Amino acid sequence: MTTRTLILLRHAKAEIPGDFDDFDRALSDRGGLDADAAGAWLVDERLHPDLVICSPAKRTRQTWQNAAIALAQGRNGQPSPEVHYPDSLYLGRSGEVFDLLHEVAETVRTVLIIGHNPTMSEVSALLLPDDQYTGTVVEMKTSGLAVHTGEKPWPSVEPGAMRLTRSHTARG
Repeated sequence: MTTRTLILLRHAKAEIPGDFDDFDRALSDRGGLDADAAGAWLVDERLHPDLVICSPAKRTRQTWQNAAIALAQGRNGQPSPEVHYPDSLYLGRSGEVFDLLHEVAETVRTVLIIGHNPTMSEVSALLLPDDQYTGTVVEMKTSGLAVHTGEKPWPSVEPGAMRLTRSHTARG
């Protein structure tokens, strides 16, 4: 059986909403540092995604760009991941995330999804198998990472199918 790894990353700290559209909110200065720290943590943990699925919102794209720089420096000859920016990840809920996972090729071992709350927290909680689920709400902070692993092929990933093996909140 092939072990598959799903990394959920909530975007880094964004600017306070102003007179511009929520979709266009950029990372704050602290958010940029936190996104850098998230990438460094992924390198330290030897978590190199084969595929990145990122919300197209500005703050999630910037989170990926900052994390990708750290990942590139720690890649050691590994190829850059394929990156997708599906519109459904911006306003989508957990069902849309599972739909996106079901489309992932079986040859992909590690997927990084960068999105928003409450969806990232909901997906992390839903993935927990019964023996790991405590009934408490999972709340991912900005720059929070949740790493889940499982044996099922991506088209078969469903609630309860992937154990939470590591979590971290990156702060720069």
